[in-house]
Amino acid sequence: MLRDLGVEPTSQLLADLRREVPPATVLETYPEVVGTLEELSRRGVRMAVVSDAWPDLPDLHTGLGIGKFFEAYTISAELGCDKPDPRMYHHASTALNLAPAQCLFIDDDPSLVAAAITLGYPGRAVCRNSTTSDVPSIASLTELLDLF
Repeated sequence: MLRDLGVEPTSQLLADLRREVPPATVLETYPEVVGTLEELSRRGVRMAVVSDAWPDLPDLHTGLGIGKFFEAYTISAELGCDKPDPRMYHHASTALNLAPAQCLFIDDDPSLVAAAITLGYPGRAVCRNSTTSDVPSIASLTELLDLF
């Protein structure tokens, strides 16, 4: 591929491409995320992640400084299904030992929030750039603080 791009695959280039890259150097959270998670944690809100992601997501979150806020992870690559499969939602609430009605499902995809609501989970869609949603929505995570 490098040759097709006109790039000479030198030993140094290949070593650079193989090097470990800490998550915090290539990813970042929205500005309000850490503060909101800290405040929710301070208030005793128990949190889990439900994600159509890869198995190393907890490590990525740790690298970003947010892993400590989550008690459980439901990851599609490990569970063998994706949202909106009910198993994704139930796996997380079961891990927290909470009934669906005791949880609040947050996602940036309103259709996934709608699926959670159908299963008995209250939910909010994070709509940062839009005010239209068929489900209850928030524009910023800081709005969660009004709910707890």
